[in-house]
Amino acid sequence: MTIKEILLFLESKAPYSLQESYDNSGLITGSPEMISNGAVISLDCTEDVVDEAINLGFNTIIAHHPIVFSGLKRLTGRNYIERTIIKAIKHDIAIISIHTNLDNVSHGVNKMIAEKLGLVNCQILDPIKERLFKIVTYVPHSHAEEVLNAMFGAGAGHIGNYSECSFSADGRGTFKGGENSTPYVGQIGARHTELETKLEVICPKWKIESVKKAMIAAHPYEEVAHEIIQLENKWEEIGAGMVGELSTAVETMEFLSFLKNTMKTGCVKYTNPTTESISKVALCGGSGSFLLDKAIQQGADIFISSDFKYHQYFDADGRIIIADIGHFETEQYTIDLLSAWFAEKFPTFATHKTGVVTNPINYL
Repeated sequence: MTIKEILLFLESKAPYSLQESYDNSGLITGSPEMISNGAVISLDCTEDVVDEAINLGFNTIIAHHPIVFSGLKRLTGRNYIERTIIKAIKHDIAIISIHTNLDNVSHGVNKMIAEKLGLVNCQILDPIKERLFKIVTYVPHSHAEEVLNAMFGAGAGHIGNYSECSFSADGRGTFKGGENSTPYVGQIGARHTELETKLEVICPKWKIESVKKAMIAAHPYEEVAHEIIQLENKWEEIGAGMVGELSTAVETMEFLSFLKNTMKTGCVKYTNPTTESISKVALCGGSGSFLLDKAIQQGADIFISSDFKYHQYFDADGRIIIADIGHFETEQYTIDLLSAWFAEKFPTFATHKTGVVTNPINYL
């Protein structure tokens, strides 16, 4: 398949519009029209991973972390970023990143950690705001169901575990067709009053265009009156971090030992235990110190993440246990997640979970 098809598949799983403003998810090198003959899946894209792809005869790398975060002013090979990009371009290798957009979906990076730790009743720790929109349109009674079904089919109307959610109200609409109009009902040059249904549906930002297109295609009017309204609502299914519960409370030091073994880390840095047992667990793959207050507000016994600075450990302040297990370690199972997605959707497409350990940190 083409690189474009891979990008569209990843978009369907973790829309690029969900990435943070500083991020660079998407296609970094290569053309969308390239034919992919196989993909190496990794956490990072390094020179060694590019060499691995070359040796396998693959021309695609799908990495969690983008090799390029900000603009490059020159490509002279002076650092590992430039050398990696130069090598990929020389060998016609496409590099794709799926980063904070994968962090922000409920079935992404944090869900993998939660599953490894056996958490149940999981929820997003910090739901995202201002990514939901309300689409409103006005349609003749006779076509209301047809238009509504079209909008649902394009992805509108999902709220939590419910689908096909909408609101409708009946009213009277007026319009007067101009000289060059071809009105569905009424006469040119005369005001017409039509019994109409007002339809309202919720839609995520990345589905607005597809829902709008479906709405217009199903609508009988030549000019489709509609409104697209950004909502302040938090979206409970999208956001940073995750919080869940253990099926049975576990003694604190026993849980920390379990955490170390399960997440295959050489070191767990943790603050003074504040409870004898662990029941409620908050977590965030990658650098999650910004979510500490959210974890405390949720009443978590422990917050698992990485990249805490020295003084941030004091912020636990006897209210929670901070467990820093390492950046690579929190996200390592992302490779398994992406591999499973491709195996299920494209069983004949060759993928290879990298054999390169890209963790730049070693432990004694």
